[in-house]
Amino acid sequence: MIKKMNSPFKGIFGLFSFLAMFSLVLSSCHPSAPDKWSDTPTSGSIAISVDETFRPIIDSEIPVFQGIYQTAKIKPIYEPEVDAFNRLFKDSVRMIVVSRGLTLKEKEFFADKKFFPKEIRIALDGIAVICNKSNKDTLLTMNQLKQILLGEITNWKQISPKSKLGPIKTVFDNPKSSTVRFAVDSICETNKLSKNLTSFLKNSEVLEYVKKTPNAIGLIGVAWVSDTNDSTALSFKKNVHVMSISRNKDVATEENSFQPFQAYINDGRYPLTRTIFIINSEPRTGLASGFTSFVASDRGQKIILKTGILPATQPIRVVKIKED
Repeated sequence: MIKKMNSPFKGIFGLFSFLAMFSLVLSSCHPSAPDKWSDTPTSGSIAISVDETFRPIIDSEIPVFQGIYQTAKIKPIYEPEVDAFNRLFKDSVRMIVVSRGLTLKEKEFFADKKFFPKEIRIALDGIAVICNKSNKDTLLTMNQLKQILLGEITNWKQISPKSKLGPIKTVFDNPKSSTVRFAVDSICETNKLSKNLTSFLKNSEVLEYVKKTPNAIGLIGVAWVSDTNDSTALSFKKNVHVMSISRNKDVATEENSFQPFQAYINDGRYPLTRTIFIINSEPRTGLASGFTSFVASDRGQKIILKTGILPATQPIRVVKIKED
């Protein structure tokens, strides 16, 4: 015979006491999950998304920042601009490095969620047009470049009647990249590009293809072709030609055509430029804010200066460039 024990919890107040005790036991057994965003401006670990075009810049900034703040860890994800924005919208990252600010519709999207992202201009970028070292036709007008991208100019003979290079092969880094968007919006000013254009996945692949292909043209971020061994940032890598671009609609000459040197980006003589932004959606001051402040600081801007990109705040020397 089983003896029935009297419950110590009598009545409704006893039941409440039991439930409260039970909840306390459960909470002690299963502590609450740590805050996903537990970093500070100088410590912790975060992922950020970076337009792959700007990899040389961020790869230069992160080691210096982490060297100063040794308990901080920045994990960059290098991907096309479209994917970077998608991560920001999904709140899987709270900082992206891209070549445009938020649209009004995007700001409204965040405002509905009580988020108010900050947009910080960190640099002015140039898009370099590169060709093979064997190609002697290194001058283009903006109109010629537009016609190439639209498929109206398809052969090097249309640029130079004496050319023997044949069809023009034009390559981009990625179909979802900011460079393709710039070509559509700012160069062609139309929603279409030629169907004969080729895209890879990365800027490095564009560089390698143009190095090996005599009749190729590639559009690539300036930082990818800047000579990082030149402390003055006044030269480009020697394995390709960086073409000179003219705003003149009729003819490109050595006098009216310019390469994407910082001084020419600064004074507007080089036409293919766009702003680089950090967009930070942190609701509080965390590691993303700390890294943003570093990049925008005097030290961070000097690092950008050495990559060949025009920093937002550093003064630029105007130097007359003459290539051999």
